[in-house]
Amino acid sequence: MSDHLTPAVMAEAQRRLVAKALSEFAHERLLTPTETPGGWQVVAGASTYDFTARVHALEHWVIDAASLTRTVHGKAARLDAQELVVECNDVLRIPAALLPTYLEEIASTLASSAWKLVHHTTSSRDLVHADYQQVEAAMSEGHPAFVANNGRIGFSAEDFAAYAPETGSDVRLLWIAVRRSEAHLSLAHDTDERAHYAAELGDDVVASFEERLRGLDLDPADYLYLPVHPWQWTHRLAITFAPDVARRSLVLLGEGPGAHRAQQSIRTFFPVEHPTRSYVKVALAIQNMGFVRGLSPAYMAATPAINDWVADVVDNDETLAACGFSVLREHAAIGWTGDVFHRLADTSPYRKMIAALWRESPVERLAPGERLATMASLLHRDRDGVALATELVRASGLPAEQWVATYLRAYLRPLVHCLLAYDLAFMPHGENLVMVLDRHVPTRMLMKDIGEEVAVMGDLPLPPEVERIRADVPLDVRALAIHTDVFDGFLRYLAAILDEDGVLSSDVFWALVADCVLDHERTHPELADAAAAYDLLRPTFRHSCLNRLQLRNTLQMVDLTDQAESLIFAGELANPVSHRWLSRRASAVSKPRHALADA
Repeated sequence: MSDHLTPAVMAEAQRRLVAKALSEFAHERLLTPTETPGGWQVVAGASTYDFTARVHALEHWVIDAASLTRTVHGKAARLDAQELVVECNDVLRIPAALLPTYLEEIASTLASSAWKLVHHTTSSRDLVHADYQQVEAAMSEGHPAFVANNGRIGFSAEDFAAYAPETGSDVRLLWIAVRRSEAHLSLAHDTDERAHYAAELGDDVVASFEERLRGLDLDPADYLYLPVHPWQWTHRLAITFAPDVARRSLVLLGEGPGAHRAQQSIRTFFPVEHPTRSYVKVALAIQNMGFVRGLSPAYMAATPAINDWVADVVDNDETLAACGFSVLREHAAIGWTGDVFHRLADTSPYRKMIAALWRESPVERLAPGERLATMASLLHRDRDGVALATELVRASGLPAEQWVATYLRAYLRPLVHCLLAYDLAFMPHGENLVMVLDRHVPTRMLMKDIGEEVAVMGDLPLPPEVERIRADVPLDVRALAIHTDVFDGFLRYLAAILDEDGVLSSDVFWALVADCVLDHERTHPELADAAAAYDLLRPTFRHSCLNRLQLRNTLQMVDLTDQAESLIFAGELANPVSHRWLSRRASAVSKPRHALADA
């Protein structure tokens, strides 16, 4: 279980994480590298870090990890991400009581990186032709912005091997019966309880569950069925909720049908043996990247209704249909609230231990010749540094400009349209979108994780059961749904990868992004007022910082009921699609600095 924890492997993991930490802390203006004759330098306490780097648009630092050196009092020293955090904490300002938790998440992130350096052998060239779940398991980075992004505090080494998405392990989810009078099952408009369980379990399994309950002298009509993570049962339900198990409010039924595989979000599972069945998302009470990864029964109650409403908006919009944009509905959700923690006045993570939801599978939406991949894969480099995005462009045979323009039409244009037409914002980072690829080109997108992360920021009429998603967001913050979540949160990485690899210059990339926004404006004059209000091409936008959120509170980054109020800003970022760049657009696109054929 620890064969990856060797000096050489850990040294490489440390090198990569220190380079990332310096990059992202510099991006968030926590650290300020100074230019030297040989490159750049950061002084942190007694340590000095020297490196070469290129600085791209949006203050995106690409540090050459191989060039990175550290000296302590002038003497060469090993790179150590935990020591870097401690050295820099006068500017990071992690509260003393929470610093050990963050250092533990750094250690866990290093352990995961070391494991992947040893065991991930699939090259990006091979991933070009891999199937959906092979690509999912091959991802090596986690969230691109967060430094401590594989915390998973609570998992043992055995748990990591069994349940971490990068291991590609098959998992058998457990099922429990929960007392109906203490639970709530919410369903989409086009199904009912009997049809739901038949579709997700099969009639034979439902019958076996009923027989198990009868064998305990319990009436199956008094219960609903709920999937749970095996870790969650062993470490939480059977211990923390032991009295509820004893009184038969929670009844262990056994394993469900077929193997599942953890997705990057770690608590969502894909049914590999029954791929047209739903994803299953379960509560998992481990500490990971600023949150305990539970699920709220209170949120579950409205989730299918919210998803029905969002899907109705998306499915009936001509622009979104033309882009092929659609959502994967969370069509069923269940939460149990019969525990003592739900009778307390204050909420806590203990209220999020026993809940689940089901999300539509994308598999049946494919046409012949199409395949699926997580959009996060566009930022993936294999252990030799080869980028999957670069290999996809090459394999497509298209000019890089055409490949990127097609991708932006599938990804950016729908998000801009939802924002301008409906004040509707998603959380569109790489893990939340499934790409549909046709001949290695992303031609359309499937958005997921709707119930917890969608927001309506205007006065659009909403059904009462959907009102929860209305967000009171200041006008100057609303446009960050594109500026921060898309430009800074994803496209800055992709632009740098393509530029560094000689595929497409950053100037051309951002010119294509500007063209995508402007083309939407030109073809939607009825949204001119909204376009002017959001002003996506403004010279600068507020610099919202993700690591600062985690550093401020490693246990709960934001208040999920008021996320905008929780944001931390560090001045303004120059907008790479600003009007001031547009005069150069035509020449940039016609004369790219890099040509794919020369790469």
